[in-house]
Amino acid sequence: MNIKITAGEHVFRAKFEIDAAPATCAAFMKAMPFVSEIVHVRWSGEGVWMPLGDLDFGVGYENATSYPAPGQLILYPGGVSETEILLAYGPVCFASKAGQLAGNHFMTITEGLENVHPLGRQVLYKGAHPIRFEQA
Repeated sequence: MNIKITAGEHVFRAKFEIDAAPATCAAFMKAMPFVSEIVHVRWSGEGVWMPLGDLDFGVGYENATSYPAPGQLILYPGGVSETEILLAYGPVCFASKAGQLAGNHFMTITEGLENVHPLGRQVLYKGAHPIRFEQA
């Protein structure tokens, strides 16, 4: 399934990492269209995130990483910190006030990657931006 991500003024295409994170991908597919806001990360480096509170996707850890590459999205299923989705736009070491975390790499941007860094900088300097995930 191809995914369209609209974040602020930017539009991206992405793919699910079904082989590496099947449960996370299935849970996110059920939640689509998924609408949220992105804000700049506080501890992790060059990334934006969607704080999701106690939202439970019903998944554990799979394909977990603390170091997503630009254009990779990770889902932290909750536990030590709240549930969240992070999109890296530069170097990231995923963390919270409780310390380093790992999230499930479940989606990768395949088109528009050149606009991920500008999006991150816009969020850093201008504040929260809307984001929407839907089937392309």
